[in-house]
Amino acid sequence: MMKIIKGLLVNGLFVFIFLVGASASAADFQHKQWDQLLKKHVVNLQQGQVTQVDYAGMKTDRVELKQYLADLSKVSDVIFQGWSESERLAFLINAYNAWTVELILTEYPDIESIKDLGSLFSSPWKKDFIPLLGKTRSLDNIEQDLIRGNFKEPRIHFALNCASIGCPALRAQAYQSDFLEAQLSDAINLFLSDSSRNRVQGNELQISKIFKWYQNDFEQQQTLAQFLIKHDKALKLTEQQQQALLREDIDIEYLDYNWSLNRIRL
Repeated sequence: MMKIIKGLLVNGLFVFIFLVGASASAADFQHKQWDQLLKKHVVNLQQGQVTQVDYAGMKTDRVELKQYLADLSKVSDVIFQGWSESERLAFLINAYNAWTVELILTEYPDIESIKDLGSLFSSPWKKDFIPLLGKTRSLDNIEQDLIRGNFKEPRIHFALNCASIGCPALRAQAYQSDFLEAQLSDAINLFLSDSSRNRVQGNELQISKIFKWYQNDFEQQQTLAQFLIKHDKALKLTEQQQQALLREDIDIEYLDYNWSLNRIRL
């Protein structure tokens, strides 16, 4: 009987230590190294609507980047699943963006677009090169399976960065669970307010192809028009334009996507 009690106590202590360790890991993982790299090498333009990346500077600090990536890889799926939803989502957004930068650095400066890293038969987003949560993954796997497959959050499309001018800006700050709601709201408003990528022209609402590619994400229990109207201030929609959009009296046109590298251009 005493052996059984001792066994239960030992097992209980193990579970307690494990849970405390999981909680502590989430609390301690604040993405500080990635945050420092972003603040050092990402330049804000148009009050953050657009950013340019100093990839040469990132390459100089590649040791620090690789250390951050290694720290991401050390997080086990068991620990990850014990985190809150905001902790998991911030982790995955940062992981996607950091590994995208690392992918660019593998060929920089001899690259004009992330698409240069693929071929006719191989997409750069489908390359399996990312050790994360116990598996070797691709950028596509992180976005489509880990993020879109588990989080019904359309604003992630304005937080994930594809290293291209047409893409929403790479935030000059790491995503943090404590501020994630505000950061995601800021990301979508900054993107929508950039008239080079979203604007009203005559009787047309011209918007990014992101809204076409991921239309289902924006139409969860609403139409795309209703989603856009919620951001009328960012899009600078008048009351008349909002009503016309609901009546489908304004055509929606999807703008061509600029896949040129989002690097600093002197």
